[in-house]
Amino acid sequence: MSTGPIQKVTVSLPRELVAFADRRAAERGISRSKLIADLLADYKMGEEDALAAEGYQFFAQEAEEFAEASQSAVSEVLAHGG
Repeated sequence: MSTGPIQKVTVSLPRELVAFADRRAAERGISRSKLIADLLADYKMGEEDALAAEGYQFFAQEAEEFAEASQSAVSEVLAHGG
């Protein structure tokens, strides 16, 4: 989680979610705010990981297409003693 400046916010939640958050926070020995901040940080990291994976897949496809397109040229150079 970020160690930047902390900003207080007010969030309205259903009572059952507040009770759930309080139980989970107590189980972990942390505050409700810390629990919610950790969950949001995990969610943010998951989105960033998904975006990175999407980027890696795109560039892997690009590299594969380049390799396929240049294969005949490389073969020709190697055949002529490169």
